[in-house]
This record gives sequence, structure tokens and C-alpha cells, in this order.
Amino acid sequence: MKPQSIHNQIEEKIKSLKKGSILFIADFIEFGTAENVKKVLLRLEKKEVLIRLAHGIYLYPKNDKILGPLFPSTEEIAVAIAKRDKARIISTGVQALQQLGLSTQVPMNVVYLTDGAPRKIKVGKRTITFKKTTPKNLTIKDKKLNIVIQGLKELGKDNVDENAKQKIKKVLHQMSIESIKEDSVAAPTWIRNTILELINKD
Repeated sequence: MKPQSIHNQIEEKIKSLKKGSILFIADFIEFGTAENVKKVLLRLEKKEVLIRLAHGIYLYPKNDKILGPLFPSTEEIAVAIAKRDKARIISTGVQALQQLGLSTQVPMNVVYLTDGAPRKIKVGKRTITFKKTTPKNLTIKDKKLNIVIQGLKELGKDNVDENAKQKIKKVLHQMSIESIKEDSVAAPTWIRNTILELINKD
């Protein structure tokens, strides 16, 4: 039996995946060199099997009858990149506020702190920036607590109003008080004090 071509092997693997998957050249390196894989992925893009999101990043699209292809959020793309690079990331700025329900603004430029390589990735009109940070900022294991800390940093000490406190409190109530007390040691003093004040209030 004639061995399958690289193209067929890659196409078969893609079609066995869940629609909506974010794919990278490294996902198919078992089938050939990076250059050959890249050529196949570009051909599959032309065949409309894949959508190219950014340089070296593809989407196996899930299609909605009315909306057409459903695109992933910047968060999903950033998480997929971090997973590929075996790096940790933390949302910052407006993105953190949005995740806390404190902003309805969908940021076009999002910044993540990472222990991976610093880089900027353009996805259509959006930009994802990975900014190298100190290990201290990544010692907090709970993703929600990280978002609370980054959200408070974005608001600033003098702008934490009652609405912000209530929304942050709701998020903190999803975690154990022990882990908050232990992990928030790495946060700036005013942020740690704000967090402790909120978990100690009934």
C-alpha cells in the first residue's frame, strides 16, 4: 500500500480534531519538516479547511449557519499559545477588568504577563502582547486571584469604589480564604489589604 502523503496525514489529523481548535505548525511536526508542514497548512487554508489567525497560527473553524465561522477570543488564542510554549500567563489591564465584570470594553490590544518569550502577535485588528515578568508575579496559583490583583492594579488605589468592591468580593468568594491569605502575600501591600478587607467583611 502506498504511504500517505504529508498533506493527507495532516488533513486527516485536523479532521479528527474538535472544530474550533487552534493549531500551530508544531502540532504536525511528526509528519515532516516545519517548512513542509507550513506549505500544507497554507494549502489547507486555500481549500478553506483552515483559517489563518496570525503568522503560524491557524483555526479549524466551527461554522454557524447564520454567523459563519466562529472566531476564538483573544483569551483563548493567548491560552493556546501559552500551552504550546509551556509558559504561564496572567491577564492585565482592561482585560482583567472585563473578566471581573468591571468593564464592558473589549480591548483591541491585550497584554499578558508571562514567564515565556516576550512577543507581539497581530490577530486581525487585535494585538496580543506577552510581556516578560518577574517570577514573583507568577507565584500566585489561582487564576481568579491573579485577575483580581491585576484588576485592582488597573483601577488604582483611589478608584476602588463600592461597585468594584462588590464584584471583586463575588469573585473572591469562589476561593478558599486560606489560599487567598497565603497567595496574596505576593501582591502590593495596598492590594493585599483591600483583598483581606473584602474577605473579612460579611
